[in-house]
Amino acid sequence: MGWATWQAEERLETRLPPSLEGKKLEVSGYVCGVPEPGSFQSVRFAFCVTRWHTGPGPASDGGLPERLRLAWYGDEASLDVPSRLRLTVVLKKPHGAVNPRGFRYESWLFRHNYGATGTIRAAAENRSVACGLECQYYQWRAAAVSGLTRRLQSVETGPLIASLMLGYRGELEPAHWQVLKATGTIHLVAISGLHLGLVAIGAGFLCRRLLVWLPERWLPPARQRLLLFVLVCLASFGYALAAGFSVPTRRALVMVVLGCCWVFLARRSQAADAVLLALSLVLILDPLSPLDQGFWLSFGAATVLTLTFSGLLRPAPWWRSLMFAQVAVFATLWPILAFLDQSQPLVGFVANLIAIPLVSLLIMPAIFLSALAMMLAPWLDWLLIGGLDLLLQGLWWVLSHAAEIRLPDIVPGLAELFLAALIVPMALILPVRSVRLWTALTLLLWLSAAGGLFDAPAGQANPPVVDAEVWVWDVGQGLSVLVRQADRVLVYDTGPELEGVYSAAESVLVPNLRALGVQRIDTLIISHADNDHSGGVPLLLEQFDVQTIISGEPARMVRRLGPDPETAVRPCDDAADLAVPVTIGWQLAEGETGNDASCVIVMSFNEGRQDLILSGDITRETEQGFLQRHPALMSRRSNYRVVLAPHHGSKTSSSPAWVSQLSPDLVLFSAGYRHRYGHPHPDVVARYREGGSRLFNTATSGAVRLVFSKTGVDIIETRQSAPFWIDRHRAVD
Repeated sequence: MGWATWQAEERLETRLPPSLEGKKLEVSGYVCGVPEPGSFQSVRFAFCVTRWHTGPGPASDGGLPERLRLAWYGDEASLDVPSRLRLTVVLKKPHGAVNPRGFRYESWLFRHNYGATGTIRAAAENRSVACGLECQYYQWRAAAVSGLTRRLQSVETGPLIASLMLGYRGELEPAHWQVLKATGTIHLVAISGLHLGLVAIGAGFLCRRLLVWLPERWLPPARQRLLLFVLVCLASFGYALAAGFSVPTRRALVMVVLGCCWVFLARRSQAADAVLLALSLVLILDPLSPLDQGFWLSFGAATVLTLTFSGLLRPAPWWRSLMFAQVAVFATLWPILAFLDQSQPLVGFVANLIAIPLVSLLIMPAIFLSALAMMLAPWLDWLLIGGLDLLLQGLWWVLSHAAEIRLPDIVPGLAELFLAALIVPMALILPVRSVRLWTALTLLLWLSAAGGLFDAPAGQANPPVVDAEVWVWDVGQGLSVLVRQADRVLVYDTGPELEGVYSAAESVLVPNLRALGVQRIDTLIISHADNDHSGGVPLLLEQFDVQTIISGEPARMVRRLGPDPETAVRPCDDAADLAVPVTIGWQLAEGETGNDASCVIVMSFNEGRQDLILSGDITRETEQGFLQRHPALMSRRSNYRVVLAPHHGSKTSSSPAWVSQLSPDLVLFSAGYRHRYGHPHPDVVARYREGGSRLFNTATSGAVRLVFSKTGVDIIETRQSAPFWIDRHRAVD
């Protein structure tokens, strides 16, 4: 813990100072990673800074980032980036959405030691930058990846071959990720202990066969074993370097090398000691590794396999060992995945049962041998790549068809999953087939019942809340709000979605709704059909039972959902007679499109003493129409009024009349941190402040939770209770 604390302090001290955010800065350094294509035709890469070209002031006092995460936009952006560069950049300190559950980009940046993120405004090659061993390594690997991707351009499975051969996943398309995620086989394209273990086994087999030809007097058995161990370690290390030497790869390398040491040195001790020693070494070499999900999955799988197979009374046949391993890992990693907000698709068990042997015994050996042959005989590329393409097409055919299988979702609680993770390995160790059979049947029925598989439709009830609860999620430059009252659930907008880049529904809504126990969405209101408000609708409909859909642009939403949506999309004026607490559902005029078509929702709690107004992206004209249409709302003064600022706080909204007549006690902005649109606008912020409103912005507060009790409204900012490496801002910048 002391070592980890010291490392964390070192990283926090080299974050970009707030005084340099948004300014043009010049830096020199080298590209420390393989450039990858990003969204909006950008190029993204890591950049290691060797010099900051800044004048006197805070920037010259040291403590500046040594590693940047950069995006390069424009016609000049290219994947063939020179290694050593002088850049003009605009940076901001590490920042990401902060919600109670789900992926946290800010934690990922801290884990990978990025002191700032930003965009490139100008770039020029700078050969004066010193290029040491690390710089030369990144040059070599970038050249290797570039050469391989050019060779693979003509084959359909080129992205898969590149990810397995060199650990480069930049060419994988969103369709690839969808299939891999649906089948639980993402680990196959992430260089891990499986791949390095296969390298070690293959290198050991080949080296052993070569060494037996040497006369014993040249190399005694003891030295043969030592030489064999060294060669296997060198082969594993070489592949780890070729695969990028990333954090997961380094962790897998430590585990594989230590495992080889345990085997070749014939240590007479428990196998669990090797796992514990590997754990200790990983924590010493990388004390912040527990922030990686892969850390828990790697050591969880290693531990359960070690305990299971070391506990067997006699060796099992290969097919039974494969089944045992798959069952044990599937059962043991399920609670870990659930705790980490990751899904465990049931079809993944069957997919991995086929894919792991196929990859281990056929595809990876073929890839390793082809890589060697391609280096020695480049003129055989067409034959080798064609053969690999056929093998990968067969694997992809299996995974694609497995992804199309629709099995019922079983979502047991953590307690049931942890208990199953304890029972399954014990049942596998016991040499009684009947015990294993009855254990399997009992667990299957029990987990199915716990997951609600046998529940009637009425069983899909949501857990009730005592007081009305509102969550304004942190979805960046977008909007999504959850309203809960008793057991009823209303979702207003679903945040943005950029295919293959970011999905607010996947990263924020689904994990947080699952964590709250939500099974059914009574009403889904989409203010209007712009992507930053409706991007997550398809995924939300896939994951939850949605009773009613309402939108200010029903025709556009129908086109977005397809020709025959299962749930009809109703117009906004149908929102006042729902089971959820909507007292007013209004829009400017039927047939309006765009921002002014937004469905404005007013909800009242605790007998009208507290109001919540959700206004979408309406402009000043629509605000005026709303105020004129509902004078009773203006004259009725609630004890507490909460208003979601229209259009993320844009200067085209929140007119003086809107602010003065509503006179909100609390105003919420849903916006992206230092987004190019500049929301919320300073004039709008000043206008609300002059009106006496208290202001919160999801960009600086994270998700905001409001609890409407009879005694008042409690406000909780998620960012304020986040771990120490998550930056804590003021309520509104």
